[in-house]
Amino acid sequence: MKPYRGWAVLLVALLLGWESPAAAQQVVPQRLTLKQAIELALKKNLSVRVAGTEVEELEGTRERRFAALLPHASGDLLANRQNVNLAALGFSGIPSIPIPTVIPAFSHFDSRFFANQTLIDRQAYHSLKASEKAEQASKLSYQDTRDLVVRETAGLYLDAQAGAAEVEAAESRVSTSGTLEKLARDQHDQGLATAVDVVRAQVQLARDRQNLLVARDTFQTSLLALARFLGLSPGTPLELAESLRFHRVSAPGIDQALHTALESRADYRALLSQRESLIQQQKASRARYWPKLSINGDYGALGTVHAMAGIGEIQGTLSITFLDLDRSGEQKELESRVRRLSQQIEDLSRGIEQDLRKALLDLDSAESQVSVTEEALHLGERELALAQDRFRNGVTDNIEVVTAQDTLASAQDDRIVALARHADAGMALARALGATETIYSTYLGEP
Repeated sequence: MKPYRGWAVLLVALLLGWESPAAAQQVVPQRLTLKQAIELALKKNLSVRVAGTEVEELEGTRERRFAALLPHASGDLLANRQNVNLAALGFSGIPSIPIPTVIPAFSHFDSRFFANQTLIDRQAYHSLKASEKAEQASKLSYQDTRDLVVRETAGLYLDAQAGAAEVEAAESRVSTSGTLEKLARDQHDQGLATAVDVVRAQVQLARDRQNLLVARDTFQTSLLALARFLGLSPGTPLELAESLRFHRVSAPGIDQALHTALESRADYRALLSQRESLIQQQKASRARYWPKLSINGDYGALGTVHAMAGIGEIQGTLSITFLDLDRSGEQKELESRVRRLSQQIEDLSRGIEQDLRKALLDLDSAESQVSVTEEALHLGERELALAQDRFRNGVTDNIEVVTAQDTLASAQDDRIVALARHADAGMALARALGATETIYSTYLGEP
């Protein structure tokens, strides 16, 4: 019996350790706070990664422009074996002095080290300065891209939070409708309600269940959009670690806000740097007529293997351009681009002020809406409780109850919309002020 007992123990152990396919495929949802979502987006979002490569490209351009002002050095080693046909070169010889027609093959070696250094080149200098300003502009554009990604991530996260709040509210309505439907049936059984009251409660319950299905679908769709923006696979299960809530924001005055924005907005500063780069390019274009001075030389050994003598030279070169018809067209191109950028800077300045004023208005309005909807929600809950008591006591039918349910549902939806609008207005203000990546937590109440 002992062998059979051992097999039985083994079989039980295998059964207990066996995991069903459904359990093996179950994936734990990834919980994300808003801060974690933003950090993930800044690492994986395509816009940020592309902007980063543009910065690297312009860093390489600056290094190439700088290399034009640095010393250049190279070396050559020449090994040569040749013969010379003097007749082919036009030497016919002198009658009294015999000259061979062909000089026999001979060998010689030439090893040389070359170096040159630009001393004065205003065109190359201003081209370097232009590339430095362009690199600075690209870094600012990169930061602006990061700020935009922070803004969009917060918007998608807020949409998902609002969707989750709608699901929670819809589940609460289904629970309430189920309770009231049971109350209607109990009242009908006791002769205190009619069959119409029962059907009316059942219709309300069916409608709330339908709304719950729609809310869940909307919520899952918002999670898909958030996962896509974060660079995750669309099938990655997500779970929000934070719920929608109210956070009071101390808004600055418009004058202070505008001053802060013009100093902090990366897109505005990037346009200023681009214009400075074009101004340096204009200076480089004018410098095409200026003299260029450089010094170069070489040193090495020349001769045969057995006898190589040192040889070298050093020389300075002054180069002056007298006619360059391309310069006029280049100047027109650059002047046009500078004017265009100046107009864009002025327009963006007005746009920043408009964004600030709108964000401040929306923030103030949304805060008032939150207060109003909070009061309406409390009143809706009170109305439903009173209507439910009247129906339970047989004072009236359940029309008042259904009406109160609709009123409460509308108040819940209005409160969710107000909370989402207030949070979004705070994020819009953070974006309008600039340095969004740094200050967004202040306006969303993030730790």
